[in-house]
Amino acid sequence: MTISADQIEANASAVLLELRKGERVGVTFGEEQAVQAYLVPGSLVQRGKGPRKLGGLKGKVKVTFADDFKMTTEEFLGL
Repeated sequence: MTISADQIEANASAVLLELRKGERVGVTFGEEQAVQAYLVPGSLVQRGKGPRKLGGLKGKVKVTFADDFKMTTEEFLGL
């Protein structure tokens, strides 16, 4: 499902129902109405502050972040 940013509030119930079903919702914005963000079900969001799992790289690499490491959302998303 995709929805324009200006329609989210008016359709909040429908958006939440999609999220409850496990669907992600694309949010469009601007003249092109291109997807700018996704709302994802809470079950897909990593919770907690423990160490991140590295999956297939476990035991092969070590990931560390400096205490002063900062990245904006735009930088993270490559915008």
